Amino acid sequence: MKLCEHETETSQVHISALPFEVLMYIFRWVVSCDLDLRALEQLSLVCRGFYICARDPEIWRSACLRVWGRSCTKMLPYSSWREMFLERPRVRFDGVYISKTSYIRQGEESLDGFYRAWHQVEYYRYLRFFPDGQVMMLTTPEDPLVTVPRLRSKNSRMDSIMFGHYRLSQDTDNQTKVYVVVSKRKEEKVSEYQRSRFCRRNPVPEAERSFHVGLQLSSGGRQRFNKLVWIHHSCHITYRSTGETVVTAFDVDKMYTPLFFARVKSYTAFSERPL
Repeated sequence: MKLCEHETETSQVHISALPFEVLMYIFRWVVSCDLDLRALEQLSLVCRGFYICARDPEIWRSACLRVWGRSCTKMLPYSSWREMFLERPRVRFDGVYISKTSYIRQGEESLDGFYRAWHQVEYYRYLRFFPDGQVMMLTTPEDPLVTVPRLRSKNSRMDSIMFGHYRLSQDTDNQTKVYVVVSKRKEEKVSEYQRSRFCRRNPVPEAERSFHVGLQLSSGGRQRFNKLVWIHHSCHITYRSTGETVVTAFDVDKMYTPLFFARVKSYTAFSERPL
């Protein structure tokens, strides 16, 4: 019995002639390694047969294992794997989390002391999550129209992007937290100043810097899991010569505005690997 039938006669082979296993493999390509379950839901609207394929528990179970790993070996308390994926708090992969910070700072006084300039400063923070546990973080004054396309791939060549990993944690207060650790992927080139005779006689101690970020995941408006609120931000400097680690914690104040999710269609326009 076929899952679907063609409405009009055609000389070409209809998709309904494919075996069920091949159809399910195609559906896994639609979901892809980026977990584009939104495309799977749209595909289920084609016909009843595609609706049945899109509700296959194995697809949704594989997606849940990619997101939560061993912590979701059991389906309870949800009635299905699909309900778990839709209802359980998680970060989203089909876009980027963005925050905009604006403030006014006082400039230098004029030479005659008649006036003092004021500057309006604006910059953006970007967080891009991937299903394999990796994350990209960027702070820049550039507009999202310019920056967002550059965050599509993990192979971005922007020097200011920091790479790292993240994990989800549900504490006793029933709030889902996202913990992120990022650092520069490549060492910056040594400047001409550091090559000078003074620096050769007094070398700067080599150190590794990483930034630890804690965020609280919540929902706002009509979208689910589209808001990240800052709860922690610190810098860890580890000196290679001694192994000593110095931790500097930053005060999370009003300058740390929440990050809101923005869906980017180009992130899921192509499928590199099946689910």
